[in-house]
Amino acid sequence: MEITVSQQKGKSPVTVIQPHGDVDASNYTELINKVRELFNGGTRDFIIDLSDVPFMSSAGLVALHSIAILLRGETPVDPQSGWAALKAMDRSRDLGMQPHVKLLGPQQYVAETFDKAGFTQFFEIFKDLNTAVNSF
Repeated sequence: MEITVSQQKGKSPVTVIQPHGDVDASNYTELINKVRELFNGGTRDFIIDLSDVPFMSSAGLVALHSIAILLRGETPVDPQSGWAALKAMDRSRDLGMQPHVKLLGPQQYVAETFDKAGFTQFFEIFKDLNTAVNSF
């Protein structure tokens, strides 16, 4: 999976991360590591542009959840912990929308996966980049 990174200027700087291709068990840690690298470098607000992701497995959901935890300043659950990582997602829904990470343009299959997994209660999902940037 290739990941591109760009910057947008809103009320505050926003970093756009765009994975290209499926996000699954073979590559989901790449997405986590890229956000961790940028976060450690001082970036705080992210949009994850999913417009070029035709498929996202449960490992991809774990990646997005791990990113949200990281951006809250907490230590993510080990993504290799299987069901424990999925259970942690369920507990995080009670915290409401994530203030430092928003999702952009998921394709239909990925959007349906988010809906089934309850991610629509956890992440703000946008169709338009400018609206997403201005939401920070």
